[in-house]
Amino acid sequence: MHEGVITLFLGGDVMLGRGVDQILPHPGDPALREAYIRDARAYVDLAEAANGPIPRPVDFRWPWGEALDVLNAAAPDARVVNLETSVTGDGDFTPGKGVHYRMNPANLPCLAEVRPDVCALANNHVLDFGPRGLHETLDSLSEAGLRTAGAGRDEVRARRPAIVPLGSGGRLLVFSFGMPSSGIPEDWAATGQRAGVDVIAQPSAAAASAFADRLRQVRRRGDIAVASVHWGPNWGYAVTGAEVGFAHALLDAGVDVVHGHSSHHPRPMAVHRERLVLYGCGDLVDDYEGIRGHENYRDDLRLLHLVSVEADTGRLAEARMVPLRARRMRLEHASSKDTEWLREVLDRHSRRFGTRVGGGPDGTLALRPSRAS
Repeated sequence: MHEGVITLFLGGDVMLGRGVDQILPHPGDPALREAYIRDARAYVDLAEAANGPIPRPVDFRWPWGEALDVLNAAAPDARVVNLETSVTGDGDFTPGKGVHYRMNPANLPCLAEVRPDVCALANNHVLDFGPRGLHETLDSLSEAGLRTAGAGRDEVRARRPAIVPLGSGGRLLVFSFGMPSSGIPEDWAATGQRAGVDVIAQPSAAAASAFADRLRQVRRRGDIAVASVHWGPNWGYAVTGAEVGFAHALLDAGVDVVHGHSSHHPRPMAVHRERLVLYGCGDLVDDYEGIRGHENYRDDLRLLHLVSVEADTGRLAEARMVPLRARRMRLEHASSKDTEWLREVLDRHSRRFGTRVGGGPDGTLALRPSRAS
């Protein structure tokens, strides 16, 4: 973009396990322990019943589809995604969970295709196969040269931000943490002696104050800070007052962008003190195609969030969203009709935060703050 501006690609939930893993070149063990489905290949069958045949095996680029050309054209300075799956062939199914996600480490080149600079891991699936599965996940991502944040072999490492050098001379700091409201078991929290994720019990003023202390210890002049937060339910557009207050407190503490995720569809967006809050980015890549029950949310529609901030201040310069649709387990450009549906829904639900969502001639969506919040 313009000189003096840093552009970030902020992706929602990326789930390359289960059915997606089964269509890639190195499918892992398809066994599941879900109430109704016991074989991951059944999710491929559901997608094919909805939208037609999927070749098998696909190449590693397939799940990203047309998103790759969009990202290459946008040339963001850094790319951040929430990786919502374990990367392991090891470990045992975590008891008490109805759904478990894992991808074969041999399929990691699929994740590498989108060239993520940071994989946020503080979510409710990274420990689906227990501590052994988490250790292999961390090892696999490290061996692939992928930075992580939000999970680690102890509390210190789980709370450590990922740090990405920027061309501006500053750094991108990505902190990843999650909350029980997204389904993260509280006993997944990393401790001094136990591997796990960075869990914040609730979106409170005390939690925001504690985070502010962490940020002060690591931040330097010229850094851009992103708080990647896994919170809230899978469905619905409501944002609680506590979540709003917590997001504002993070920005007041020096965070430049709140990168929220967990919901299966995009949630409202807001601007506070000239900084962006994405309350929920929605899913990006997964195997949910063909699953019935929440069609009114159109979770087949996905967004690439391209967020530009001023390099010297962190203030929002531009927020652009590229609408996509998941079809045959591949991302393709959304139709003009689907794009308008998504724009209207996001505009309606973001309006109470003083934010409007408009459409552009190139089929993208753009955030338009209408007043200070």
